[in-house]
Amino acid sequence: MPVPATLPRNAFVGGSLAVVAALALTACGAAPEATTTPDGKNAATATSAADFGGMDALIKAAKKEGSLHAIAIPRDWANYGAVIDGFQAKYGIKVEVENPDASSQDEINAVTSRKGQDRAPDVLDLGISFALSAAQQGLTAPYQVAAWNDIPAGQKDPKGRWFNDYGGYVSIGCDAKRVKVCPTTFKDLLKPEYKGQVALNGNPTKSGSAFGGVYAAALANGGSFDDIQPGLDFFAQLKKNGNYTPVESTPATVEKGETPISIDWDYLNAGYAAEFKSKGLDWKVAVPADGSYAQFYSQAVNKDAPHPAAARLWQEYLYSAEGQNLWLKGFARPVLMPALEKAGTLDKEAAAKLPAVTGTPAFPTEAQLAKAKKTLAEGWGKAVSG
Repeated sequence: MPVPATLPRNAFVGGSLAVVAALALTACGAAPEATTTPDGKNAATATSAADFGGMDALIKAAKKEGSLHAIAIPRDWANYGAVIDGFQAKYGIKVEVENPDASSQDEINAVTSRKGQDRAPDVLDLGISFALSAAQQGLTAPYQVAAWNDIPAGQKDPKGRWFNDYGGYVSIGCDAKRVKVCPTTFKDLLKPEYKGQVALNGNPTKSGSAFGGVYAAALANGGSFDDIQPGLDFFAQLKKNGNYTPVESTPATVEKGETPISIDWDYLNAGYAAEFKSKGLDWKVAVPADGSYAQFYSQAVNKDAPHPAAARLWQEYLYSAEGQNLWLKGFARPVLMPALEKAGTLDKEAAAKLPAVTGTPAFPTEAQLAKAKKTLAEGWGKAVSG
């Protein structure tokens, strides 16, 4: 997989206002009229493929639109490159990804700043707390993929305004050639030998993975889904003893040795291990037992998508066995994994390569996520400043 020279999709990129301004400058022209069928069915209001007349009708309409717009999905994130290529090959629809290294918040900003323009993103891939926010703002369209009933109830909005796609666990990645003894727990990270080496993948007030990292640190230090403050306190302590580095980890910083210890999703750290093995990098991955935190990302359709049929067809592809297994090959755990296993369509070889975890994952509620976001917004800067 290629190594981007820019920040990963969930990293804070130069300030949201700057990103919005840049997006607005490149956005010109009105969005095309919504796709309709001869009998008057409108793709922009279709809540399922059946509601639009079936998959054949949806495919025909999507092909007529000819393209799909997205941001914040880099090719080396959870095997998205293969997902994009697979969709394009299957349907002949061009996937245009702009600003692939943007954050979840940048996606939301693009939806609002480009409303009514043909360069608005058709689909969104968001950290769960950002998906909830987008739905609350009325930015996403209700839609239920064909596999809707196989998505666990706790992993989707009952109205279909968002639904989880793939996920993983917060993990600690470590360059075993630069770090004598790799840490495997959050407690380990406080040791003096890790001075200036511990990084996050972004800013937790903007980034889904960094947000997860702080939540996991909270769970490891007496916190709970109701109390993320111990996670802030942990990073304040890391900053105070000199172990925390503000350099945001990316494939490029990992390869260069700038972030020898990275708190990130297990599928990203596992991807680094596989990607850089041929280059002599020995990247170890551990899911910390003292701070086990799992999170899924979420899909959503922009309510004002300029290509509404292609947006819905994209979701159908992502939630097919083909799409789900492609994420699995990128070390991510697809939301339909249990259903695929039951149906005998799971890629068992890819599943066997996932980082080992124990126990059953638990997830914070919408209210708990909102409280955690507020606490982070108010306290993160103070925790790591100076």
